[in-house]
Amino acid sequence: MSDTLSLSIFTIEADSKPLLAFAAKKHQEAVAFCADQRVLTKLGSVRSGGVPLCNDDSILRVRLATSEERARFHDRTKQRSSMEHLAAVFLVDVDKA
Repeated sequence: MSDTLSLSIFTIEADSKPLLAFAAKKHQEAVAFCADQRVLTKLGSVRSGGVPLCNDDSILRVRLATSEERARFHDRTKQRSSMEHLAAVFLVDVDKA
């Protein structure tokens, strides 16, 4: 049997709103990604409609992505060149910087 696991697509929700889809091998890795301070900082600094995606009071949750979220992740990653590494895809429209 092979020791390699295929990647699953997970979603980070803030206050029950799906924000970000990303790939990980295990749920434990997905939870660690969500807890990473760089990810939390990015989610707090990005805005959608002028409102930050989350704040210090937001309740974050990691779950398996829905079929729609997986499709969006795969569509977005296919659009990138092979030289670009895309770790995550926003599931909401984000404001331009």
